[in-house]
Amino acid sequence: MKFSTLATTLGLTAQATALGRAVVHNNCPDTVYLWSVGGAVGPRQTLAPNDIYSESFYHDAASGGVSLKITRSPDGLWDGSAQTNFAYSLTGDRVWYDLSNVFGAPFADSALSVNSDDPGCGGICWPEGINPGGNHVKDCSAEATEVLTLCAWNC
Repeated sequence: MKFSTLATTLGLTAQATALGRAVVHNNCPDTVYLWSVGGAVGPRQTLAPNDIYSESFYHDAASGGVSLKITRSPDGLWDGSAQTNFAYSLTGDRVWYDLSNVFGAPFADSALSVNSDDPGCGGICWPEGINPGGNHVKDCSAEATEVLTLCAWNC
């Protein structure tokens, strides 16, 4: 699903709020688990197939950034399971975001894509669910919405 279609479906546009959002869309056939981690660990979020998690960008004074940590295991944050991390740092009117895997690649053989509604920002595409190499840090308007699609159909 293209970002513009997803954003329209979700009602997520930059005009809707002053600050943008980090969104995770579980397009996988299985449930995944997500924790929002900054200076503290947020509660586990369970995303069934086609569920969406969304949070407004915020500056975490304790850590400087926030990481949405995603695993395929319900205790994945605590048991050393492979994680995909969708991290961002809000600084003034800019948000910096990136994608990384830790302890393995939980979405290997499934495309991961991040799309932005900021036309100057660009996106991230991992066609095999692993970093294809290079730097994937993006610098976008803090009003932008960034959508990570797990098990994307294409990117």
